[in-house]
Amino acid sequence: MNILAVICEFNPFHNGHAYLIDKAKEISRCDAVLCIMSGDFTQRGDMCIFDKYTRARHAVLGGADCVIQLPAAFAVAPAEIFAAGAVKILSAIPDVTAIAFGCENGETRDFVNAADILGNESAAFSDTLNESLKNGESYIRSYAAAFAACGGDINFISSPNNILGIEYTKAFMRLGRDINIIPVKRRGAGYNSRELADGYSSASAIRNNLADPKLKNNLPEFVCAQIGGAADVCVYESYLRHSLFNADAERLKRVYGCGEGLENRLKSLENLPFGQIIERATSKRYSSSRIRRILAANALGLYQSDTEKFLTEKLYIKPLAVKKESADALLSALAKSEYPVVTGITPPAYGAECFGLDLRELQTYNHLTCKQLKDYMITV
Repeated sequence: MNILAVICEFNPFHNGHAYLIDKAKEISRCDAVLCIMSGDFTQRGDMCIFDKYTRARHAVLGGADCVIQLPAAFAVAPAEIFAAGAVKILSAIPDVTAIAFGCENGETRDFVNAADILGNESAAFSDTLNESLKNGESYIRSYAAAFAACGGDINFISSPNNILGIEYTKAFMRLGRDINIIPVKRRGAGYNSRELADGYSSASAIRNNLADPKLKNNLPEFVCAQIGGAADVCVYESYLRHSLFNADAERLKRVYGCGEGLENRLKSLENLPFGQIIERATSKRYSSSRIRRILAANALGLYQSDTEKFLTEKLYIKPLAVKKESADALLSALAKSEYPVVTGITPPAYGAECFGLDLRELQTYNHLTCKQLKDYMITV
């Protein structure tokens, strides 16, 4: 099979996601679409408004043929690790021949060129980055300045989607995996837009306007019908605050991106309301998304040393949902991988420790949402 991969969160699945899948199918002429999707918590440190099985079902109804899980250790991590973990698993599946992702602008060659610059960081890149950080600029601005110093277009890496696209390309290049890179220009509102647009709103805008009647114009009918059952994020924020209170500074330092005194800053804020913790910990150097991700990783017990170890080990493939008509062919394609295919809660032959963190993630989501979900695979 020629399988097209999409790395995603689908929180929730919306019209823009359906457009990405349809357009990528048209360009790639693939036999099937395989999504590798975050479980119940995201790269921004959010709890998903729908559980992973509901979102996987929505993805299949929206055009995917199969959805597999991105392990929690990679899903709640910085962009480079998020991408590296997903690409590690996709690269182990021989029939994956292409990857598609949304972007603000750029062609395949632009992503390859940017990945080449950023994947081989020169002395000029490092010097510019460090100098900019010393001058008080944010990490994002400093990173962009370093990219420009090496001949890159600073506007090209100004959006989260483009940055992730570059990271995916970098990860495939690092593994020496020949893959067809398919960037698909986003339609409608920007990635961080919080206002509902007409038909193509960002996932952020949708999550922030769950009661708005205009929502039905931005979601497939099968998603809109379940929006009333979205999870209560207030409960989750209380859980993050409680977990921060129970963690000491040394434990916080084990989380990706929490060092250089940030761990002490967070501990000094632990008795404040959650919103104030985020607000006061956010700075030019540390974005609010990074702070939320650190708090989420702390609560879920996801630590840098473990994740880096998982990136060097054989792992597993965890199908969440598969289209009924494609099930035999897709599962046969997944079985060609050197990684075992896991459809229940029995620990796999490889990656048992990483898999255990996925089970813990599901149990945490169950506690926070009063559900009793079990790990399994559904057909749609």
